[in-house]
Amino acid sequence: MPHYFYDPLAGHGLPHDPFKAIVAPRLIGWISSRDTEGTLNLAPYSFFGAFASFPPIIGFCSEGRKDSVSNIEATGEFVWNLATKPLAEQMNRSSAPVAPHVDEFALAGLTPAPGRNVQVPHVAEAPAALECKLLQVVRLHDLNGKPMDNYLSLGQVVGVHINEAYLKDGLFDTHAAQPIMRAGYRADYAEIGDMFQMFRPTA
Repeated sequence: MPHYFYDPLAGHGLPHDPFKAIVAPRLIGWISSRDTEGTLNLAPYSFFGAFASFPPIIGFCSEGRKDSVSNIEATGEFVWNLATKPLAEQMNRSSAPVAPHVDEFALAGLTPAPGRNVQVPHVAEAPAALECKLLQVVRLHDLNGKPMDNYLSLGQVVGVHINEAYLKDGLFDTHAAQPIMRAGYRADYAEIGDMFQMFRPTA
C-alpha cells in the first residue's frame, strides 16, 4: 500500500498540516491558574498529557508564552479540569483571546470552586479536577538547539477532585463523564465512543 511521506521542515504539501489530526484524539489541557493579584485565568490547551503515576505528574504545552504559563511560574500552582461534552461550549468560550485581567470563569459562566491544597480554584461543574504544584517550565528547543516559542509546564498532582456521581463501584466512570478531545484540524473534537478491555499478558 503506498504511503505519503514528507519532511516537516520541507512542508507537507497538503491543504492543511496533518500532524494534529494524526496525533489524535488528545485530552484537553483545561488549565485554571491565578496571577499574584488574585485574578483568575482559565484556558484550554491542545497539547496535554500524563507522564507519571506515582507521584502523578501531568503537563501541558503552550504555543507562545500565554497568561497561564506566566501565572503558574509566578505562583507555582495550577489545576487541570476535565473538559466534557456538556461543558464544551463553556470550554470553547474560555479560549477567547482576552486581556490578562479578564476572568475566564466569569466569561464562560462557570463556577470557581476553592482548592484544597492549592490557592487556584477548579471548575465546579467539571466531573474531575487535578490540583498541581509546579515542577518546572521547560522551554522547548529544536534539533539545532534553537529555542522555540513553546513552553511545557509540568506539575505534580497534590489533590484530586471527583464528582461522586461519576464513581461507580469505586471506579471513575470515564464513559459517563463524556470527556471531549482534540481530534484533527482547527475545529475538530471527539468524544468517547465504545470502550473495550484488554489486559496485559502475564508472561
